Amino acid sequence: MLTEVLLALLALAALYRFCLKPWVYWANRGVKQRLQVPFFGENLPIILRLECFADMVQRIYRQFPNERYSGFFQFNTPILLIRDPELIKQITIKDFDHFVDHRAVVPENIDPIWGRNLFALTGQKWRDLRPVLSPSFTSKKLKDMFGLMSESAETFVDHFLKKKQDVIELELRDTFTKYAVDIIATTAYGIKTDSINDPKNEFFLMSKQTSIIFNGLRFFLMFFLPTCIVRFFNMTIVSTKLKNFFLTLVEDSIRIREEKNIVRPDMIHLLMEAQKGVLKYEEDKEIVDGFSTVKESDIGKQIRSKTELTNMDIASQAFIFFLGGFDTSASLMCFLGYELATHQEIQNKLREEVLATLSECNGSVTYDALLKMKYFDMVFSETLRKWTGGFVADRVCTKPYTIQPELPGEVPIHIKVGEVVWIPVIGIHKDPQYYPDPDRFDPERFSDENSRDIKPYTYLPFGSGPRNCIGSRFAILEAKTVFFHILSKFEIVPVGKSQIPVKLARNSVTLFSEGGFWFGLKALGSSV
Repeated sequence: MLTEVLLALLALAALYRFCLKPWVYWANRGVKQRLQVPFFGENLPIILRLECFADMVQRIYRQFPNERYSGFFQFNTPILLIRDPELIKQITIKDFDHFVDHRAVVPENIDPIWGRNLFALTGQKWRDLRPVLSPSFTSKKLKDMFGLMSESAETFVDHFLKKKQDVIELELRDTFTKYAVDIIATTAYGIKTDSINDPKNEFFLMSKQTSIIFNGLRFFLMFFLPTCIVRFFNMTIVSTKLKNFFLTLVEDSIRIREEKNIVRPDMIHLLMEAQKGVLKYEEDKEIVDGFSTVKESDIGKQIRSKTELTNMDIASQAFIFFLGGFDTSASLMCFLGYELATHQEIQNKLREEVLATLSECNGSVTYDALLKMKYFDMVFSETLRKWTGGFVADRVCTKPYTIQPELPGEVPIHIKVGEVVWIPVIGIHKDPQYYPDPDRFDPERFSDENSRDIKPYTYLPFGSGPRNCIGSRFAILEAKTVFFHILSKFEIVPVGKSQIPVKLARNSVTLFSEGGFWFGLKALGSSV
């Protein structure tokens, strides 16, 4: 009899937790929410491949257009969606100490190559590491890396020039991934690769293994499974093969550099300098940053003494730099290529600026000249608005916090430690009250005159506050460099296999086209 009672109680507890609690959790706290699908919350359309993750974020954002925030569930996890720009500023900057962390996925003792990277670290560990890594991404350091980037971009473009074809048909995702892998190899690890001519090199093959991380249902589920389940089944994001590859790569590189006293302007060298405590945050005040570039916070600029960094710590940063540097960057370049191919008047205007800059630089573009190109930055900023890879940002409450009422009908919302808030970046970027006709590609939104009217905290391609994307400048420079060289030699044109308009793939966590990005490079001066 006791067994039956216990089973009944367990069944009732499960019924409440998975079926009834999501229906009333936020409503009972005075927060608007829709009825949630038991167990799945708002995720069922993704599981059934009816929509992609970015579309889900936009759908939830649009559910309550007159509210500053709303509530929903990701499986069994309650999420508070923040819609109001002022509230975003409050949470990510003014009251950052209450929302320091991202949501943890796997404990670092189970998956150290993932768990020790800057994105995954929490609390004091994150505070200690951010100022160690920030000096690696200042304009001064990137200026040193620019020569390596430009060399890779020239090799990339020369490959297509040698084909002597009027129109070269190619799939942009595969093509730009090869370029991005070469950039990461040379600027992070000090390894020269040529993936466009040698796609069987080890680095490019590893990129294919790494991209599987983002494109599987397992990765998506791990973000929302309770930590106890992840821990019990010893689940990892990074495979043992990938972990060993990156750890061995870092250890061998450090050993050889120390033995032969090799100094190279790449990330491994900068992290070695950080180990010694000699790396300091230094900005070049003469550099003109683009509209989309995020500023480093005071936390990242703190002067640190010698920091305890193990080779595993360095490997973890190098891995996340590799992952973010090739996958999200390649995606951004694909959408930029798509927009230029489908808006020839914009491409032509940008090419005029490219050729004028090239002439001013006597045929060899410089770092300073590239960053001063105003129309290029407008085009780039609009691409990031419309196709931002960071389409949602999360924060975990680390100290109890109360959102005070401001609008009629609101009540104080007490956020508990461990609860998650979302910043729906792509929803805000596609909101017509901030960007009229949001699906139209219009670089003029970011002209000197019009950009002044953009409401603060409604443009967040690299996040906001101290936990913004540390590699934003790198990503911008990487993409601008290759497009500068491409547009100086080619037109990007639609071909028979081009999918226009683009349809977002529903089987990928990141933004990707369902039919790929098939376009052509047409040599300048060709009559075809």
